[in-house]
Amino acid sequence: MSVIKVAILGFGTVGEGVYKTIQSHAEELERVLGRKVEVAAILIKNKQKKRNINEDVLITSDFNEILSLPQLDVVVEAIVGKEPTLTLLKQAIQRGSHIITANKEMFAHHGNELFELAERHKVSIGFEATVAGGIPVIQTLRQLLNVNRVHTVQGILNGTSNFILTEMREKKQSFADALSLAQKKGYAEVDPTNDVEGFDAFYKTMILSRIAFGEEPNWQDVERVGISSITSELIETAEKLGLRFKHIASINKTCSHINAAVKPVLVGKSHPFYSVEGVENAVNVHSDIVGRITLQGPGAGMFPTASAVIEDLVYVCQNQPSNKNFTITTAENNEVKKGNKIELWLIQGLSKNYHHPLITWVAQATDEAAVIQATREEIEELLIQQKATCCFPILGEYEPESKNQEETVAIL
Repeated sequence: MSVIKVAILGFGTVGEGVYKTIQSHAEELERVLGRKVEVAAILIKNKQKKRNINEDVLITSDFNEILSLPQLDVVVEAIVGKEPTLTLLKQAIQRGSHIITANKEMFAHHGNELFELAERHKVSIGFEATVAGGIPVIQTLRQLLNVNRVHTVQGILNGTSNFILTEMREKKQSFADALSLAQKKGYAEVDPTNDVEGFDAFYKTMILSRIAFGEEPNWQDVERVGISSITSELIETAEKLGLRFKHIASINKTCSHINAAVKPVLVGKSHPFYSVEGVENAVNVHSDIVGRITLQGPGAGMFPTASAVIEDLVYVCQNQPSNKNFTITTAENNEVKKGNKIELWLIQGLSKNYHHPLITWVAQATDEAAVIQATREEIEELLIQQKATCCFPILGEYEPESKNQEETVAIL
């Protein structure tokens, strides 16, 4: 029986998880692929560090040794940073190996370049682990796009930010204290900028846009806002109104362009993301035939991420080659001029005595915090005039907590 030879680049949390999963699920992989899967080599930094790796596996810090192996079918990349990752993967493709990556920053910047190279060399790329850990969102979108037209994709794509917001609400912690706890638990890096300022979710959003719509928006046009400005007071105010803060990436396509944003928003009890807590991730996809579906699960960690990599291993080995260009999808002509769409907002710093003929008051939390209906242009005008200190959009339906306000307001 022939064997599939795999090399793993990096032996941190993800790399070790992939190695252990290949060992523990050897029979399942052989049954699905009809061939054994063997780890032939592992690229590491420190050769002196003791690791629980079989003696027949090449352990090296020199990638050229891996490229020189007589057989190298798949290269799994589990390191960080754009370089040397990009260079190593390009060399693997030129060697004739399929590649699998979990590196969202590198892939967001250079995914198209890698796909073009892979197409020339007739190999495949797996990148499920770049977006939402163990949630099979890319596989799901691939399946949907056989017939469905995807309209909108929304997601909680960063478990660290979601954990911090959950801790702040449940334990009445400050942002600084919740971040410190996330760092102690290993959810956040010493420098948490990528997570809490939305860069990590932004890269994942660009990857999702390519899958869902075959193209991505101009990066400079995407609104990216982190969670560092969210205070305990804001979270408490939202809770009084039956709302929760979530850091959500949104992408939708109109007839003329793609709109995308990565920012804190508010959701009510009927929204599928309301109960997505802790380090969980979730993705909601709206398409024309199936309607709305939501995928939820662990967004990070050794084995959730390894699960995505292993599914990609099966994918690339069964679909050789499979690097067709992303298909640019069509969209319904339902475009509303930016700024003119009526939305729901939580606004703070605006007196309840303030009146405006185009603004509808929906619910009041405090003397200076309320839910209102307004267009983005009207909200921006209020902020410029300094009649409000901050505001956040509310997604989906919102039902005021007050008993004398029974009407459900829906902004979809």
